Amino acid sequence: MPAVEDLANPGRSPMTTVFDVLGRRILRDEADRLRATEDGRRTLSPQAGAVAIDDAVIARGREAFYRETFGDEVFLTDVMGMLDGGLTPFEVVRAVAALKGEATTNLKVRMARDVTIGERTYRRGEEVPTGLDVPKGGAFIIGIRSFYDRGHLRMGITCALCHAAVDPASGKVVEGAPNADLNAGLLMALARNSSAYFAHASVPQADGGAPAEGNRPVLPDAAAVEAATKVQVASWPPGSFDSSADRVTNPTSIPSSFSAYGEPYSWSGRETLGPFAGLSSLNNNVHAANSDTTQLAAAAPWLFGLDPETYLGIVLRGAPEGALRYDPAGPHRPSQVLRAADPTPASPGLNSYAVLPTYPATNYMTDNGLFASVPGEPANFANNAMSAFQNLLRPPEAKADPAAQGGRAVFEKAGCGACHAGPALTNHRVIPVAEIGTEPTRAKAGAKMEARLSPPAMFATDTPFPLPADPKLVPLPIADDRLPQVLLAWGQGGTEGGYKVPNLVGLAWTAPYLHDSGVAVGPDLTNDLGVPGTLDRGVTPDPGNSLRALLDRRLREAVVAANGASEKARTARVTGRGHAYWVDGEAGFSDDDQRALVAYLLSIDRLTETVATP
Repeated sequence: MPAVEDLANPGRSPMTTVFDVLGRRILRDEADRLRATEDGRRTLSPQAGAVAIDDAVIARGREAFYRETFGDEVFLTDVMGMLDGGLTPFEVVRAVAALKGEATTNLKVRMARDVTIGERTYRRGEEVPTGLDVPKGGAFIIGIRSFYDRGHLRMGITCALCHAAVDPASGKVVEGAPNADLNAGLLMALARNSSAYFAHASVPQADGGAPAEGNRPVLPDAAAVEAATKVQVASWPPGSFDSSADRVTNPTSIPSSFSAYGEPYSWSGRETLGPFAGLSSLNNNVHAANSDTTQLAAAAPWLFGLDPETYLGIVLRGAPEGALRYDPAGPHRPSQVLRAADPTPASPGLNSYAVLPTYPATNYMTDNGLFASVPGEPANFANNAMSAFQNLLRPPEAKADPAAQGGRAVFEKAGCGACHAGPALTNHRVIPVAEIGTEPTRAKAGAKMEARLSPPAMFATDTPFPLPADPKLVPLPIADDRLPQVLLAWGQGGTEGGYKVPNLVGLAWTAPYLHDSGVAVGPDLTNDLGVPGTLDRGVTPDPGNSLRALLDRRLREAVVAANGASEKARTARVTGRGHAYWVDGEAGFSDDDQRALVAYLLSIDRLTETVATP
């Protein structure tokens, strides 16, 4: 965890909120009034979902942001084989040591063995761009933790892997900035058992399995599933991740954690219920739904059309750790293999979960009724603490640009404020996919979860973990006027889904733009176009030029064409289409207007109004 003096953005929004009650901010004066009445005390109680906020909670949130894995090192190491594929701990350590204290935003690691992905073979000794960040003077990779257990080395990841980045100018850490070149898909493709993530990818080769007599599954061809999964996850653009287990390859750009007043959360706006207006839901689902795919087995019939044993057999068949490897010729079913080696036998999957009685049903706060939790503190507490910490983050101060002041007037003239209003410049709405026009498949990622829904609920915020025999649940009712937006965000209720209006704080740190990362332009406006011309070539997208492509239809056409010409981009469903709100000559704006608007957008480095935080 970096020291404060090693941060590029040590400044924080002021801490004025003392309670969060399911997204409602309570300041100290109001809290004092509420404590004076019985009804008020109930409002501030853990049984009402209240989260008390103080310096200790913020400190715990920052610690968890950098250090809490919730046990994901078991899945990533023992099942997926992140340390047993093309990259090894020795080569990673050697790469960090070779920096000799200098910073990098993209650690180059030598391949330890050959790995073939589609038609491309990564050769032993070849350097691979991982996108892993190492700060100046640091001998550690941001967001990676190692664990040594009785001779067994494991690697886990934390929130900081994706949501903190090194400033290339200073070598310091920008807390909350997305790691815009993290090559997560390639790293997973180089793992020994990429098949463990097949449910997050378009892998029809996995459909060949079936349950057999005695519930011993007949599995699809192992080599075919592994090869197909590697191609699909390797197609993700650097800086993207596919967090939707919908069996469709549709990664999204890693968002920033400059999160205050940015609700609803996730690109579709699915995370909207519970503490911190859905931010705790977003934090939770990273570990409760994405860093351990074994927990998906119970829902496999309606999500994937697969028997649970077949699903687990595909996931565990290639595991490098013998205790978790399913042998189709052996005496045990996949679920028996998992249970025998599970470090958390009281809950599904391998991570550390508090389990709602409704598991594995979706309840609009969780995908599956699981809350990633740490033994010895209340259930879901680390996620709530991280939410409080994240809502205080703001990017480094933007460089002064005289054009920015005039850009605000262009912003209003162009009508941007119709959607981008409020302290974080979002109106908190989800826009139907047909209206926004961006790549549509991700908007429907939650559709199949409609087959098994339960009333939204969470644990009272003081519920011990491990759970007591009869934990208190807090219902999370959805108002009638809010329900259509929730259904739209989940792609349910007969809708085709949609995408939320994103907040605009920190745009200088979040290029490329749109949910699919498709609006990317480098320093060269002629050749550095789209993901193929930037991220895939190791060229950092230029925020100003990329914003220009967001606003200028002719430049966008060139970007969309570049994406469309790339097989890799097509595999990942990266288009750069949509958000057709133009500020260009055809819309009646001058080049100076366009430059001024871009300057204004890049200048947004904090909330635009004085409001309560976190």
